[in-house]
Amino acid sequence: PARYFDIKTTEPISFFLSGLEELLAWKPDGNDDFNISTVPLAKRQPPLHSKRPRTLVCHDMRGGYIDDRFIQGSATRNPYVFYHWRYIDIFVYFSHHTVTIPPVCWTNAAHKNGVPVLGTFITEWTDGEKLCEAFLAGGEEAYRAVSEQLARIARHYRFDGWLINLENTLSAAAVRNLPHFLRHLTAEVHSTVPGGLVIWYDSILRNGALRWQNELNEENRVFFDACDGLFTNYNWKEAHLERTRELAGPRHTDVYVGVDVFARGEVIGGGFDTDKSLRLIRQHGLSAAIFAPGWVYEHLGEENFLQNENKFWGLLAEYLPTHSICTLPLATSFSLGMGTSRFLDGKEEEAGPWYDLSAQEIQPLYPEHKGRLSTSCCLQDAWYGGSSLRVQGTIPPGEEQVAVRLFSLQMPAPPKLFLTLLYKLEGPHPDEFTASLEITTWDSGICHEGNITSLPEPNGRYHPRFLPAPPPSLAKLLAACHRGSNGWTSRCYELELQNCSLRDFSLLVSRHQPSPQETSFTCLLGEVRVLDAASVAASPPQVQSLAASQLWWQ
Repeated sequence: PARYFDIKTTEPISFFLSGLEELLAWKPDGNDDFNISTVPLAKRQPPLHSKRPRTLVCHDMRGGYIDDRFIQGSATRNPYVFYHWRYIDIFVYFSHHTVTIPPVCWTNAAHKNGVPVLGTFITEWTDGEKLCEAFLAGGEEAYRAVSEQLARIARHYRFDGWLINLENTLSAAAVRNLPHFLRHLTAEVHSTVPGGLVIWYDSILRNGALRWQNELNEENRVFFDACDGLFTNYNWKEAHLERTRELAGPRHTDVYVGVDVFARGEVIGGGFDTDKSLRLIRQHGLSAAIFAPGWVYEHLGEENFLQNENKFWGLLAEYLPTHSICTLPLATSFSLGMGTSRFLDGKEEEAGPWYDLSAQEIQPLYPEHKGRLSTSCCLQDAWYGGSSLRVQGTIPPGEEQVAVRLFSLQMPAPPKLFLTLLYKLEGPHPDEFTASLEITTWDSGICHEGNITSLPEPNGRYHPRFLPAPPPSLAKLLAACHRGSNGWTSRCYELELQNCSLRDFSLLVSRHQPSPQETSFTCLLGEVRVLDAASVAASPPQVQSLAASQLWWQ
């Protein structure tokens, strides 16, 4: 069927639903299995419901369902990718189709990095009025059927909820039922989707008129009260933020103040000045909804996209609270889910562009310190996948080393950790430096390394012990420890901790000789892993009842 498979290539594709009939007629279909997310939502700290202001990203690009609709990837050159997951809380996939089901590759990539994904339910113009009249103006049965279908769709495809965006006037009968519909949909989503969310877009007033308010007020509060949050329109001034904060009370972090990166209409900031909007939003303790950050790709072009993307998010970093990883194992080769080649064990396996966000790996923090440190993606060389992480920086005069924070952690330390690192030093004098790993712990007064006699480290900084050869039980898993190849160096480490809580995981770049001069370095990271020794030693679960279906020979 054309909905599930591309007519030209027969490849499975992601799809949307148009109109009320398609929504109500939807039911799970065997052709549809490709569209079900295979990656559960990773845990992270702090959790979504903490009272810290959040950041929502609303992705709206060229009508949606472009190269990202190919579930098994495509040979797209210079595709759009998003990878600053550590800085955001919610990802919304937006299009102008009635029911926007997020392409499964986005759900997989977001979930791997702990970010929930929402689809969009939208009605607009006169067709939208008719659609709303059909399901809202009638009895309870009609709107309940719609909310139950939306909840079923989210549960079936394993994404996390809905942005509800009704942009047309409503009759008195329809607007009377709207809060009941929102309340019922929110309850359905909460009961069928763990951690599910429903967010309402600021468009309709309680009397059914279509008038964007750019704030939470008495005219739209009834809808905010019926769901998990409000996404405001973009043309606000500071006075709107003050009134919103006051009216929202303890729910102030459930208001996502809209920021249009394309800066259409009377807005503050936009483009590389988006930080101006965020500064004001955060001053009032509110959450932010960044709309169409694909501006970087669409407006500035595809050629220098990765460089411009790092610049865009780097300028906002001060206003984006980051998230910590709270479970082990942590393993990543930093791949963005795209490349100009595919690499395996440090060797180019296949040249040519590829794009598949489901193959994106866990992404680090992307620390930037002007002139002193930058982290970026390197497509020219990788250990595995399509890219490695390029860390460029300087070691200040008189200093021996610099620590580059890759991940924030928040979890109790197991008694013993194994860590692995694959790296390559570049530049004019790579042999002047070595790379290693550093773990920091939260200061507790009782945390210490290894046996009882060792003293706590100052500042809770621990340098895992280098293992020239992995223990026999791990030899297979850690084969990489001595098989670094194609210019890549491979290292394994162990660290024993007692009563500790893990805080940061950093790359340590050291120079052999202290120097009165500043020294520049470039280090490519191919792969890092942090493993709980106890679970590594246990034998992996056996794969049971494997079945293959949907086979075509070409």
